[in-house]
Parts: sequence; structure tokens; C-alpha cells
Amino acid sequence: MNARWRLVLLGLACLVLVPCAVSAIRAMPDFGADIAAYGARINAIAPAERHVANMVSAINFDIRGLDTLGEEFMLLAAITGTVVLLRGSRGEAITDRAARLPGRPVLPRAEVVVLACRIAGPITALFGTYVVLHATVTPGGGFQGGVILASATLLIYLGEGYAGWRDSVRSRWLDAMEGGGALLFVLCGLAPMLVGAAFMENVLPLGTFRDLFSGGLMLVENLGVAAAVTGGFTQLFLEFMEETREPDQSDDPKGENA
Repeated sequence: MNARWRLVLLGLACLVLVPCAVSAIRAMPDFGADIAAYGARINAIAPAERHVANMVSAINFDIRGLDTLGEEFMLLAAITGTVVLLRGSRGEAITDRAARLPGRPVLPRAEVVVLACRIAGPITALFGTYVVLHATVTPGGGFQGGVILASATLLIYLGEGYAGWRDSVRSRWLDAMEGGGALLFVLCGLAPMLVGAAFMENVLPLGTFRDLFSGGLMLVENLGVAAAVTGGFTQLFLEFMEETREPDQSDDPKGENA
């Protein structure tokens, strides 16, 4: 498909989507408007029934956990499809050698950039872990924390170069995190059935309200989402980086020229 037909398809899509988006935006309540009845009901009953302070987590991982399970596999399918498309022209091989485009000079990284990334990377990863672990207590959760954790890996790339990044971030680990996180979420749904409960019923002790380990089974599901999102988004970053490179087996595998 040439560029002209791509623009035509883009224009047709905009003709359909833009009016829908405008209509949805116009129908949104004004800032500061009274909370919807559904939200008010959740805020009234969830703290006592689920022992969590973050109502969003109560909805995502318990009250409407089946919806989140579907969204989890939609994300998995979207990432898989994107990876297949990106790998279509170069196959499955991914090298951890630091290659470069012909004719493009390799600019050395400034020491201040390297130092800043080495400091900001661990701090970002720590903050992402905090957001994941406090999913039932404060705003955030596995998805938000997973995106932050994936972003922390980009700081490794900016500070250490491609080879240093590939030494730290292995594709097979990312695949295991993505698939394992989704599998963990499914197992959280099936496990209650082994004790005669309903699918995804919260059968673990709910803990104490506003405690880090409150929420019961929601904590495990949250960790599954965090692993899947971290692995999936980092895998996407890796594939997009591969698109900018032209493998050259003569390049230094340790990345001095990365």
C-alpha cells in the first residue's frame, strides 16, 4: 500500500472517529460536577466490603475483574500484533550487538546525561514499584506502575547505549513477564473455583483497611497486570529500537561505539 492510499484510509477513519470523539467530549460532565450515581455507590460500599482505599483497584480487580481480564488479553494481542508487524521485514533474529546506520556518525554521550540516567533510572524503577505495591491504598496500580517501570528501562538506553541496554534487558525475560503476568491473572480467576467459589471471587483474607496488604486476591491480580504491562511495553520499546538500526556484525558487542 502506497502513501496515497494510507492518507485516504486515514482521512476516512478521521471522518468516522472525529465526530464520535467530539460528541463524547461534549457529553462529558462539567469539571467539579456532582459524582455519578454509580461512583457514589461504589465509594459507599467498597471500603467496608473490600477493605481498600483505592476504589479504582476495587473495580478493576474485583467488582468488574472480568472486564480487566478481557482488557489484559486485548493488550497482549495488541502488543503481539505490533511485534509481528515490526519483525516482518527482518525476521525473529535480534542481536545485542551495538550496530549503527551507514554514514551516520556515532556521537558520544555527555557525561552529565550518563550520570543523570544512572541516578534517575533506579529512582524511576523504585517509584514504579511503589505505585504497583500501593495499588489498594493510593491512586495507581499495576498498569500505571508497569508503564513507569518500562519507562525506567529507557533511561538505561539513554545512559548506557543500545548494547548496555540489551545487556540489562533480555527479550526472553520480557516475553516471560508479559505471558506470565497474563497467566497469573487467569489463575487468579480459576483458583477460587477449586474451593467451590465463583470465577474470580475474592477468596483470600481482605486484610485491614488502608493497609499495604489489604484487598485479598486483588493484590495478586495487580502484580500480574504489573508484570504483563512492564514486559509488554518494554518489548515494544525494544522492537521500535530495532527498527532504527541496521545490524552490522563488525560492531563492538560491548557497545563502546554505541
